[in-house]
Amino acid sequence: MTLKTPIAQLGAEVLRRQAQPVDDFASPEFHSLIETMHDTMLEAGGVGIAAPQLGASWQILIIASRPTARYPHAPDMPPILMINPSFEIVDGALHKDWEGCLSVPGVRALVPRYQAIDIEYRNQLGEICHLPLQGFPARVFQHEFDHLLGLVYLDRVENNRDIISETEFFKRIAV
Repeated sequence: MTLKTPIAQLGAEVLRRQAQPVDDFASPEFHSLIETMHDTMLEAGGVGIAAPQLGASWQILIIASRPTARYPHAPDMPPILMINPSFEIVDGALHKDWEGCLSVPGVRALVPRYQAIDIEYRNQLGEICHLPLQGFPARVFQHEFDHLLGLVYLDRVENNRDIISETEFFKRIAV
């Protein structure tokens, strides 16, 4: 599958840079990037995307948990655009579950994440918003938030044996 907008792949310098905060919520480039992010995420079958994945080192992400071929058991929620996000941990316990990434195709890994978090972010108009998340949507947020820090999910893996091919992953979830 060839996407209209290419997604930065592991090894691309932009994925290892700390993203900059957005301060101009009116610029045409900002609104164009948001639209491109949303369209690319849907076209690629993702449940989230961050601006650095499209080569833009800005603190912008979208989470959009929904059942897809890549995540057949994901809960359904509307896409949420988050600009300059931050979060607080509600429950400090870490839970390992499978993750993949549009920037790291063909690979899955067990990644420890917090199960419950409270997020503060700005919406497209620059207004401050708050959102509590739990379970899979909280995982998706933390995964995308890592992209804003210059990290990929493989940086969070505790043991190399927790990394498998996507082909092997689909065999395991089919059981």
